[in-house]
Amino acid sequence: MSRFEPREIEPKWQTAWEAAGTFTARRDETRPKYYVLEMFPYPSGRIHMGHVRNYTMGDVIARYKSSCGFSVLHPMGWDAFGMPAENAAMERGGHPKAWTYGNIADMRAQMKPLGLSIDWSREFATCDPEYYGQQQAMFIDMLDAGLVYRKNAVVNWDPVDMTVLANEQVEDGRGWRSGALVERRELTQWFFKISDFSEELLEALDGLDDWPEKVKLMQRNWIGKSRGLQMAFSLIDGPGGHDRIEVYTTRPDTLMGASFVGISPDHPLAKQLETQDEKVAAFCAECRKGGTTEEAIETAEKLGYDTGLRVRHPFDTAWELPVYIANFILMDYGTGAIFGCPAHDQRDLDFARKYGLPVTDTFVALEGGKPVENEAFVPPKTEKVRWVKGFAGPEIQTGEEAIDAAIRFCEENGVGHGVTKFRLRDWGLSRQRYWGCPIPVVHCEACGVVPEKKENLPVRLPDDVSFDKPGNPLDRHPTWRDCACPECGGKALRETDTMDTFVDSSWYYARFTAPRAATPTDAAEVEYWMNVDQYIGGIEHAILHLLYSRFFARAMHLTGHLPKKAIEPFNALFTQGMVTHEIYLTRDENNRPVYHLPEDVERREDGVCLKATGEKVEVIPSAKMSKSKKNVVDPVNIIESFGADTARWFVLSDSPPERDVEWTAAGAEAAYKHLARVWRMANEIAGASGEGEGDEDLLRAMHKAIHDVTMGIESFGFNTSVAKLYAFTNTLQKSKAGAAARKQAMKVMAQLMAPMTPHLSEEIWALLGGEGLVANAPWPKADAAMLVEDTVTLPIQINGKRRSEISVPKDMPKEEVEKLALADDAVVKALAGGQPKKLIVVPGRIINVVI
Repeated sequence: MSRFEPREIEPKWQTAWEAAGTFTARRDETRPKYYVLEMFPYPSGRIHMGHVRNYTMGDVIARYKSSCGFSVLHPMGWDAFGMPAENAAMERGGHPKAWTYGNIADMRAQMKPLGLSIDWSREFATCDPEYYGQQQAMFIDMLDAGLVYRKNAVVNWDPVDMTVLANEQVEDGRGWRSGALVERRELTQWFFKISDFSEELLEALDGLDDWPEKVKLMQRNWIGKSRGLQMAFSLIDGPGGHDRIEVYTTRPDTLMGASFVGISPDHPLAKQLETQDEKVAAFCAECRKGGTTEEAIETAEKLGYDTGLRVRHPFDTAWELPVYIANFILMDYGTGAIFGCPAHDQRDLDFARKYGLPVTDTFVALEGGKPVENEAFVPPKTEKVRWVKGFAGPEIQTGEEAIDAAIRFCEENGVGHGVTKFRLRDWGLSRQRYWGCPIPVVHCEACGVVPEKKENLPVRLPDDVSFDKPGNPLDRHPTWRDCACPECGGKALRETDTMDTFVDSSWYYARFTAPRAATPTDAAEVEYWMNVDQYIGGIEHAILHLLYSRFFARAMHLTGHLPKKAIEPFNALFTQGMVTHEIYLTRDENNRPVYHLPEDVERREDGVCLKATGEKVEVIPSAKMSKSKKNVVDPVNIIESFGADTARWFVLSDSPPERDVEWTAAGAEAAYKHLARVWRMANEIAGASGEGEGDEDLLRAMHKAIHDVTMGIESFGFNTSVAKLYAFTNTLQKSKAGAAARKQAMKVMAQLMAPMTPHLSEEIWALLGGEGLVANAPWPKADAAMLVEDTVTLPIQINGKRRSEISVPKDMPKEEVEKLALADDAVVKALAGGQPKKLIVVPGRIINVVI
């Protein structure tokens, strides 16, 4: 076959790999293991180019490590529970289960043509009862261990989907699916005690050497360790039982600039006032319509209600401060109360200006310090400032020094005590929806809340539900909720809340080590395969998914499901960039944008136009692929047109993997043409015979390519490896070496390209008589002796500008190098018969001529 025909060769080799069980992971105590895992996808029904890039990166690593003698685990599964399936059932009819498993079948069929080295025998979906049954078993173990509890909490409530939303599911104050304005509502919820691990999760980040620094910083900020002061303001004539308001502050140094005390609408004092005053109740109700996320609170208008109550300042009993209920204070952080220092907090300043409260400076800038007007003075805590109303200590201090001094002063004077707190809150896992893992407890009037017996697991979701009404179908199912109490045998009701889908994805990496085990993990398998050696996924999961997974690994260790070594489950993390594409749009009669698919436009001499009408289109360059903007490229179409190897080669070659890559038709065509060129070379070399010249030069280039490509793969520099392969292709094509040397080099080329273009590499390997499958061939090793250069090329700079270069033996004496440099045509011409002012030879690097 002289033509490069991906449609023929790719299915052939995929069949061969499957028949040979090439990618089946096997626990082999005689070999080192390597576990590579990409973040598993949600089964939306279609794969996209982001999937192709993500999984191709993992595949390169998996194939390379297998060739290096490792026993490799490279699995695939589906993050399959969640609201989209319920939304689809409500919009289109049908059942979430049918929708989900249908999408899984479609996406599996789209992924398999990519030729990924996945062990499909380990595949599972988180909505499989076998999976969520084991999750329920772990929930019961964690409940017994005191890692799970139940309490009333203020949550984000979507009034349309009628479910609790996690903070990241609230966008601009609205539900991420329904678009409805999110409300605050108090419900009884289940929680994981992740806050108990705050210090440990924070300190352990220092040991994650192979994680991106930006991800570790994001996690540090989310955990949010801070040292502050816990103190109280005495209430003047407080309502029954309330004589003080406890406050936690991270800026006790600004206490002398306080102008008001604020409490949350959910503070016990506010709740008591609600019962006594309709206006307070109305204000609190309005506040609860806002979201609970920091983003929602920061962007919302700051509202306050003067309760009429006053508190005394702890250092001046004549100094009274008003007490406001404020919509920007959360009950579940600190004490649910703050003191406001408007001069040094922009939110407090905006609030003070709105309600006519005083603004008192406690410090000013060293140079040109002046009173605050419309912008709060908030310098870094490490910056020195001049204190005008501070505590005992120097007049000029940094914020950090002043905070320590303020805490000492307050403690010495009996006003509160220093406290270390964390921003990280306990993980609320209750969701009021059907398509999720049922929480395995029952509610019994006699026994209370009782966990289900493990022998009764899984607690399966009923299939006969309807979505003709909003809310959780489990609440209105005629029989599912009714059950017997596992303790007394009496009548009981099942918990109808299901688990947050973050729970499903927080331990799947462990389940892949033994996906058919009758317990959550198998001790021997998890001991061998854990930890994940290389985890790959998007930066959008840098906080919650990774943080929850780190917590869950610790909880699994405490309950006997993971060894201690696995409490940090991911040894190395890589966050890849996005695949982008131009956006094409025209305008309708109302100047609203109308988007067009890439296949509907073409480039002409006068610009980019619609194929059908010739109308010119606007082009927005390099934007994230989005179905709504129609700038998507269907991988299935690319594979049909150019082959999977072309798609793989392109997404690896165009830019460093941590950066975005822009998909272009021209780039895909160029990648295809290069692979076709490699195939033609292989055919020509396979039929060559006889001797030639330059065998040693070609073999040196081959060993250099082995070294460089290997280093690129090891360092996640896939684009660098591809660039080295381009260069080696050029060298091989120009070489006049004998047939034997060229065949050897071509076989090595097939091996080096195999992680990136596995189908083409198998075809070339077979064509040149390689033994077995190239997927099973040992990775080639570079001969160190062949990497030593006998000569070195030295650039010649004349007056600081590069003008020429010479190649000299590496060990040539400096004096001889000088003679050759002076004889170079460019130097002779520049000297024009004269002598250089200076001639500097830096051995092995450069020659500088100063005229």
